[in-house]
Order: sequence, then structure tokens, then C-alpha cells
Amino acid sequence: MGTESNLINDNTVAGEQSSSAFKLVGFNNFIRKNPMSDKFTVKSFHHIEFWCSDATNTARRFSWGLGMPIVKKSDLSTGNTTHASYLLRSGQLNFLFTAPYSPSISTTTTTGSIPTFSHADCRNFTAKHGLAVRAIAMEVEDAGTAFSVSVANGAKPSSAPITLGCDDVVLSEVKLYGDVVLRYISYKNPNTDPTVAASNFLPGFEPVEKTSSYQDLDYGIRRLDHAVGNVPELSPAVDYVKSFTGFHEFAEFTADDVGTSESGLNSVVLACNSEMVLIPMNEPVYGTKRKSQIQTYLEHNEGAGVQHLALASEDIFRTLREMRKRSGVGGFEFMPSPPPTYYRNLKNRAGDVLSDEQIKDCEELGILVDRDDQGTLLQIFTKPVGDRPTIFIEIIQRVGCMVKDDEGKVQQKGGCGGFGKGNFSELFKSIEEYEKTLEARTIPT
Repeated sequence: MGTESNLINDNTVAGEQSSSAFKLVGFNNFIRKNPMSDKFTVKSFHHIEFWCSDATNTARRFSWGLGMPIVKKSDLSTGNTTHASYLLRSGQLNFLFTAPYSPSISTTTTTGSIPTFSHADCRNFTAKHGLAVRAIAMEVEDAGTAFSVSVANGAKPSSAPITLGCDDVVLSEVKLYGDVVLRYISYKNPNTDPTVAASNFLPGFEPVEKTSSYQDLDYGIRRLDHAVGNVPELSPAVDYVKSFTGFHEFAEFTADDVGTSESGLNSVVLACNSEMVLIPMNEPVYGTKRKSQIQTYLEHNEGAGVQHLALASEDIFRTLREMRKRSGVGGFEFMPSPPPTYYRNLKNRAGDVLSDEQIKDCEELGILVDRDDQGTLLQIFTKPVGDRPTIFIEIIQRVGCMVKDDEGKVQQKGGCGGFGKGNFSELFKSIEEYEKTLEARTIPT
């Protein structure tokens, strides 16, 4: 009871100004609609920042495991005596890994390229959570406006707007859940050339020499599809984020929709106007045979945090083949595959979308397949990426839902194919079996 109480108290940032407006209705009763209710202009995900104790080795492990070259750095070699930060990029996906240097070498002048970095906060964060996500960053039209509007609507401030470089980039932060911040990034003179814009990041970062990182790696991962958080209580967390962003409810699931006979969760997906920034949140359910995996996460993470990151691939079969080659040599391991009966039934469920050869590839690689009324989702989950059974990676590919935007360009609708509702029970079974291997053995007396 003491641990559960502490975890709930840890989430008061997300709940103390919340109302009881949010009510779960379940997947079958949920009606999807987009009220276009954003309180400020959101463009896209910008980057994910991990805080760790060793950025060099952590960045190289993710680079090798995901096929994301290290493209930029801010460290001692660039004059940064405050922290080491390395940027990995694949397509539009940006992962930033940051670790502290000794505060004794820092000068009186701040040299860090991430102005919100704190030695004490980073050390406390890694001691408390292990390897974990510190910031979910979004590119917005104006980070100053986003901050002031957010705070005016109940967001807890983490950092007021800071101008970086030659008055070109603005960064601000508000608290999201637990020790995770929602970071706003805006460019005063954004480059309209996609090639040039993709090469930019933040002032203070310098390009990495091609000979010093895995520059030729590319497994086909292209962008961040969604970032999922685990919280002790869903209703106050959802109300809190909706209140200051204006994001709308995109989907929801209850334990009845996605649980097993042993455990379950409740989940809500929040989305911006374009529905290309998706922020799902989960809560544990109690009274089941086994402890909910969400509760296990909350205990090992010591509070709310990012549970997993869904990375969209342009060719999930190629991505998985490359990743599985490296599972035992510095890459990431995957959750156990579902039984053969799952794939024998797959032709009936997705035979109009996937060829017999692709279904065979799904079975070979352990890929799960689900669909909604609009499209099809292919997905697979890694085991936890660190020592603790906390954060993991999801690799996905969405099929269908191609529409023209305002400029006539063909693009895929956000969330096409859903979030794997039909696969939750298979995923839960895999996690339950994995957790059983971690449980302490009872020593006979």
C-alpha cells in the first residue's frame, strides 16, 4: 500500500487541477471525432531526449540496434563541459542521448547546448528511473506562445522560453507526467527546403565525422508514430494534458477490451489537430490474478514515465530482419512470437491486404497484425531496453488511409490501422511470461 500511495502522489502534477470530466466508455462505445481544438499550433514530433549516465555507449547501442546514425554531437570536443549529448537520426526520427559531465569541470559560463539541463536533476533522474525518457519534444509554431498558453491553462512550468543561437530557435518546457517534460521547439525562420530542414537540430550541435559513427546504417525506420506514458491514475492525467494542449481523444481501451484473464490496463490516446502527434497514456487495473504490467512498470520506474516509443518503418520486414541480426550482438531482443495458430488465422483477418508471402514473413519475424475500419497495422515489441522492466520499443508499419493534404500531397492519416487492439491479449501474454522469468525464486525453508 505504501508504494502504491507514493506512486499516486508522484502524479499529482498531472492531477491537482483536474476535474472529473473524463470518463472511459470503452472501445466499442467510443466515437472518434476531431474538434480541431489545439490551443496552439503543433507541427510534429521534434525529438525524444533520454537522460542516462553514459551517453556515448548508450547512443552507440541504439545506433547499432535501430539503424540510426549518430549525426550530431555536443560534448567536450565541441566546447561543452556541462553534458555530453549525441543525436541519432533516421528519416524524421530524432533520438537525443544526454549524460552529465562532472560539475567540477564546468566553467562559470554555461556551455551546455540544452539550456534546461541540470547536473543535479539528471543525476537524480537516472538514479530514480535508470535509462528513461526525459523529454518528448514537439515542433510548434511559437514555443513562447505555446508555453504561455499552456501555463495559462493549468500546465506546470518547467522552463520559461529560452532563445538559442542567433535568436533563431526558442525552447520551452512544461511538466507532462512524473519527471517527463513536454518540450516545445520553434524556429523563427524555418527552412522550407525539407533536405535543409532535416539537417538542422539545435544550436551548439556539430556534425559527426562519418568515420566515427555508423553513418551507413539504415534499417528503414522513418519517424516517431506515438509516445506512450504509464501513469498511476488515467483520468487526472488525461484531463491535465487536454486542458493545456487542447488535444482531443483519438482512441480509448479498457481492460475489457484489451486485457487477459490474468491482468489488464485502461488506455487513452490523445492527438493534436493533424493527428500526427499521438500521446497515449495507460493506467493499471487492480483485482486481477496477476499484477498489471503497468503497475510493475510504475514500481520499477518509481513513478509515471514513458513506457514505449512506437517507431514507424517504411518496410517493417526489412527493419526486423536487420534488427534481429543484431539482437545478440549489441542490439535489441524481442518479445516471444505468438503461437502458430495466430498466423493460421491471419489469412482470414488480413488476406485482402497481405500476400501469402507477407503472412509467411510475419510468422518468421514474429510480427503481429491488426486492423481498424480504415487501415492495417503491423507491429512488434522489443523486450525492455535496459536493466529494469520499464521502457521498450515498438516497431510498426501502417498500411492504407492515404489522403491528400491541403497542398495536394498524398500522405497517410495519423493512427491508420489503430493501435493493435486485437493484439493486446497476445502482447500481454508475452509480457506475463517474461515477467514470470524475472520473479524472485522462493527459497524453501
